[in-house]
Amino acid sequence: MTAGSGAALAGPAGPWRSTEMASPAAPAAAVPTSAPPLEQLRHLAVELRLLIPGVRVGEARETTKEFNLETFWRRLNKAAVTVSREATTLTVVFSRLPLPSPQETQRFCEQVHDSIKAMIAVYYSLPKDQGTTLRKLVRGATLDIVDGMAQLVEVLYVTPAQSSENLISYNSVWDSCQQVPRIPRDNKAAALSVLTRSVNFVKDAHEEMEQAVEECDPYCGLLNDIEEDNSDHHDGVEDILGCPNNRDLYWSEEDQELIIPCLALVRASKACLKRIRVSVAENGKKDQVAQLDDIVDISDEISPSVDDLALSIYPPVCHLTVRINSTKLVSVLKKALEITRASHVTPQPEDSWIPLLINAVDHCMNRIKELTQNEVES
Repeated sequence: MTAGSGAALAGPAGPWRSTEMASPAAPAAAVPTSAPPLEQLRHLAVELRLLIPGVRVGEARETTKEFNLETFWRRLNKAAVTVSREATTLTVVFSRLPLPSPQETQRFCEQVHDSIKAMIAVYYSLPKDQGTTLRKLVRGATLDIVDGMAQLVEVLYVTPAQSSENLISYNSVWDSCQQVPRIPRDNKAAALSVLTRSVNFVKDAHEEMEQAVEECDPYCGLLNDIEEDNSDHHDGVEDILGCPNNRDLYWSEEDQELIIPCLALVRASKACLKRIRVSVAENGKKDQVAQLDDIVDISDEISPSVDDLALSIYPPVCHLTVRINSTKLVSVLKKALEITRASHVTPQPEDSWIPLLINAVDHCMNRIKELTQNEVES
């Protein structure tokens, strides 16, 4: 297989000179072109790792040129294809013996390095005014590719000519490159993608909580099995197997009563996210990037808050912790609903679904407060 076309970097240190996107605190030393192939691979992996922090925190580059979104996507897709091709070439030549000569290795390393730098440069060309939600998705895809390529190079120099591990790492790079054409094409589409993901996360958490409530006691079946199988040898068996043997790992009647409004609050959280997503889908405008970003940013806090509440209902239950986590979740939900109501995605701010959901959230929280009041006062 022939190597992909990639222009060699200028400068006396060839591909190993420090770049403007590399971490300035950790410049890499130059590697002679006559260095052994595996040493060149090791240094390439270091150089690729140095690029990652800059991508995480890098700002869009200022330009006087008029930005064209279609041109950006063509360039990004082309860059991903080039990276994928270079990953294929590098994997093939280092997965068989004999290994390439030092001169050939230099050329391969230069082409990989160039392809990754080109990918990063395209990402940097995406202005912030196209939307932070869109930029985050592009940044995430870019980081996956750079990190995947660095991991591939590391595997190749650690286990050259061992195709099984090489293939796994190569597939990771290839999959990341294949995801680029699937990135949402504008900030509204990006917002809908993130909101859909949040809805699914909360839906999963809600289903897990419902299942736990149906089972009533997550450890009951396990303990019953142990008691039946070890009726004559029960003493100490729970300790040996690491199984619970005290009532702290059971739900009390008070716990089960408290779980009901918690479950209702998570159900309301799911409803809020779904309604917000529908409003963005039906009324969201592509040119209102700042408002869409604000809606996504606050909505993105709902799922982690739901997770905190869901985890706090498992035994041993601390009612005060449940109350604190419920309060946090309610605060996030109300803020998300208010931001949505004040934005362009709600043409009629008094739309009945928003006050209805706020009332539902308040009702759940009031019930949780009633059931945890003794904890607060004690």
